[in-house]
Amino acid sequence: MTTLGASIRYIRGICTSSVLGREVPTNLKGRKTSSQLWLHRQLSDPYVEKAKMENYRCRSAFKLLELNQKHLILSPGMTVVDCGAAPGSWSQVAVHLTNANGMKAESPKGKVFAIDRSQIYPIDGAIVLGNSDFTTKETQDKLRERLAGELVDVVLSDMAPNATGVRNMDHDNIVALAYAALQFALEVSKLDASFVAKIWDGRESKEIENDLKRFYKNVKISRPAATRTESSEKFLVAKGFKGLKY
Repeated sequence: MTTLGASIRYIRGICTSSVLGREVPTNLKGRKTSSQLWLHRQLSDPYVEKAKMENYRCRSAFKLLELNQKHLILSPGMTVVDCGAAPGSWSQVAVHLTNANGMKAESPKGKVFAIDRSQIYPIDGAIVLGNSDFTTKETQDKLRERLAGELVDVVLSDMAPNATGVRNMDHDNIVALAYAALQFALEVSKLDASFVAKIWDGRESKEIENDLKRFYKNVKISRPAATRTESSEKFLVAKGFKGLKY
């Protein structure tokens, strides 16, 4: 995995140019308390039911939909890289909004690349790279081959580490993943491209926000309504990639 320090050093070492009905669980006997709480939360969550109704793989689809509605990130014809895509709801949203499945004949057709270290079941309209750790050179090289020299309009990162329960450690780990996605975005994005990454609130939040401002014209912090109340997650939305000068 790309370390936080290495990614920060890489990014700060680059010079710039100008160039989104409730149910109650039963038969909980024998389940752990944490499992019972998770089931109660899932079954009482309106976004879980809404995701089922709209054929999204999970509730996080509504986070990207709201981010897109607020910040106008995705549109037909765009090329999108979705890092940490499993189970695939963000890629489903991206496919629809970029017309990567070609459903709208009158609109340009986009491309969506979905990458995750876990298996991803096929997504209509997306190019899937499952069982592939985005933070490794091998996966990124494989993705570059698929891009075949084409530059990217949007890099999305919903990547998150396995939580340890140690707040500062978990925060550092998710920031490291965001920096890994940002490092890749700086290398493959076209001018005026966008970058979206999930982080958990903590001591490095302001620092990564400031780093983004070096490379993007506009940087916003957003917390969609679909984010659970108890979660400290927020999304960095950067637009208007300025380009790089090595």
